[in-house]
Amino acid sequence: MTAWSYYIATLTVYFGVDVLAALALNLQFGFAGVVNFGFIVFQSIGAYIAAVVVLGPSSGTFQQYVFGARLPFGVALLLATVAGAVLSLAVGLFSLRNIRRDYQAAILLIISLIATQVVQGYVPLFNGSNGVTGVPRPFSSLPLSLQGYQWAYAGWVLVFCVVAYAVVTWLSRSPWGRALRAMRDQEDAAASLGLNVAALRLQVFVIGGALAGLSGGLLVEYIGAWSPDAWGYAETFVIFTAMFVGGVGNYRGVVLGVLLVPILFLELPRFLPQVGYPGLMDSVEWIAIGAIWMLCLYLRPQGIVPERRSLARRRSAAEQGEPA
Repeated sequence: MTAWSYYIATLTVYFGVDVLAALALNLQFGFAGVVNFGFIVFQSIGAYIAAVVVLGPSSGTFQQYVFGARLPFGVALLLATVAGAVLSLAVGLFSLRNIRRDYQAAILLIISLIATQVVQGYVPLFNGSNGVTGVPRPFSSLPLSLQGYQWAYAGWVLVFCVVAYAVVTWLSRSPWGRALRAMRDQEDAAASLGLNVAALRLQVFVIGGALAGLSGGLLVEYIGAWSPDAWGYAETFVIFTAMFVGGVGNYRGVVLGVLLVPILFLELPRFLPQVGYPGLMDSVEWIAIGAIWMLCLYLRPQGIVPERRSLARRRSAAEQGEPA
């Protein structure tokens, strides 16, 4: 197996996981206006649940964690998706009440910071700061070479991306999706027309959380480990940047943004000569990402691929069943 083939397959997996995350966040923010600064928490719960239900009983010495079952990896992904949805429901009932959107964003960010401290401090939950490791690889029973496994898993992730893309596109074009856009643009007007904005906000939050949990489950089954260091608020920041660069409210634009920001832009410094002290390039990456986001908001806030306008066609008298 060539090093380049391994590297490209790895990037494909990360691309697929980030696309799932960006689709979920775009559904929440791009169509419903829910500013979910705690998005990484819902991806992380999916990763943790997918790990602890396949690792088997905890030894209590090397690492400690809840559940400790030995379920098939497909069931683990299903439970990761459900975990993301259930946590979103619980958090949404608390944080998405009839309060200002900036307050909602602040509450979700605070919840993510609290969750990090809880997981780090309570070791029996998910092994504290060390996290869980040794997650079994899916498809291990198949006679695949290392190169074949890499590309098989990349294809597995891309299948989920295609299905998720089709689902969120269908939802966004449905009457429910039009209600989301009405709530996003004019919440008071939408409520005056009889739309239950609180229920809509909670529904889209739960659907996005389910996709986030799925993306976390797929990622942990690939890398085999997960710890609090892997889910800082900066990870949410990257997905937001990709979404704004590609185009908020446009799924094709979001996919393009994921390709440009977390895949191409964050990988490019690996091929540049190292300058300065160790770790300087990593710091410069985050500065550059912040600068890209600000420039995008200043120069092209609609993104590379702007949101398509949704125009309602007036029905004719014949379509309405009225006499001409």
